[in-house]
Amino acid sequence: MTQEWTTAKAHLDRVRDILAAGDICDECLGRAFAKLSRGLSNEDRGRALRTTLAMLENRNVPRSNGCWVCGGLFDRIEAWADRAVALVEDTSFDSFLFGVVPPVRVQTMDDLLNERFPGKSAESLKHAFNRCVGRAFERRIPGKTVAFTNPDIHFLIDPEADTIKLSITSLYVYARYRKLERGLPQTQWPCRRCRGRGCPACGGTGKQYPESVEQLIAAPFLRETLGEGAHLHGAGREDIDALMLGTGRPFVLEIVSPRRRTLDLEALRDEVNEEAAGRVEISRVSAASRRDVVLVKETKSTKRYQARVEFSDPVSRDRLGASVEALVGEIEQRTPTRVSHRRADLLRRRNLIEASAQWIDERHALVDVHADGGLYIKELISGDEGRTQPNLSETLGTPARVVELDVMQVTSSRFPD
Repeated sequence: MTQEWTTAKAHLDRVRDILAAGDICDECLGRAFAKLSRGLSNEDRGRALRTTLAMLENRNVPRSNGCWVCGGLFDRIEAWADRAVALVEDTSFDSFLFGVVPPVRVQTMDDLLNERFPGKSAESLKHAFNRCVGRAFERRIPGKTVAFTNPDIHFLIDPEADTIKLSITSLYVYARYRKLERGLPQTQWPCRRCRGRGCPACGGTGKQYPESVEQLIAAPFLRETLGEGAHLHGAGREDIDALMLGTGRPFVLEIVSPRRRTLDLEALRDEVNEEAAGRVEISRVSAASRRDVVLVKETKSTKRYQARVEFSDPVSRDRLGASVEALVGEIEQRTPTRVSHRRADLLRRRNLIEASAQWIDERHALVDVHADGGLYIKELISGDEGRTQPNLSETLGTPARVVELDVMQVTSSRFPD
């Protein structure tokens, strides 16, 4: 007896044993041998196996009137595909993916099938169901493709609850922003009193500040995409009272659940800049991905600042210059007092690359700083009661404070100017 015949007989014996266990549909019978051949659906494969056994044994092998494994789960494939099509009637997408939560009983029976009739050629029930409903979906909306990683849309079917849930993958846009008005937070701040629920103090808005850079940039994008919301992921953030100048701060705008995905980015850039009316500007707009969110938030950058500084006592030009230059080097900072209520008390070490001063008069100066990202400039000047070392107040021998702060440039090797 040849090896081929021995293998074939073993497969037929397995078919016979599975059929003897009870009524089973062609889909589930074919799944048990899915990896043996290509070009056939599981249903066609199951039907062929049933027919082959009947011919070889010259006996009737009746078609199933039910299925002890899936309980008729595959009978509703076309209906699930119809429901999926209805959900995306007003949604643009190119790629999709289906998932299923099998009923506990069905999953238990599928596990039992694999335990009682083990074989290396079987396909899981989940995989087979998702593929079948995906192909039915493709037939209804030609030109769309399945994507196992990062699909535009994702369906989750729960047969037991009789539900199908549509999830739309976020859309990402990279750009740089300039903030040209003080008093604008980068992102929305929940009201300190009600923590976003809405109260008399915030006029029911739930916001500490009525507008943000995020809101001004996101508004045109949300109108165009019909998205449910947006998040601005920035390469750091400036203080609410600081300007962001130069070529701007790199950021990725995430648009949540967009119903439209094809955008004219240049037109949207112009729309943002026109509506923001000189308060915020964006540039270098391009398509991005979820991966870029991580890159923009974690990539190390250096930043240039200009601080308008006020002194408690008169300071000479020479004394100021020497004191500022003496700060260059490693700076140790504990979490500033002003943000300690929302950030852990940590000791950070940052490098002050360059520092210089423009003396205005005995009590005022402009201090220019080039430093690692994450260095707190206000505390570098004031000392924050000794929490920043060294600091300008101590080197000068008189209290100093930042009156105005501007971020002049954010530089990153991954996001060139």
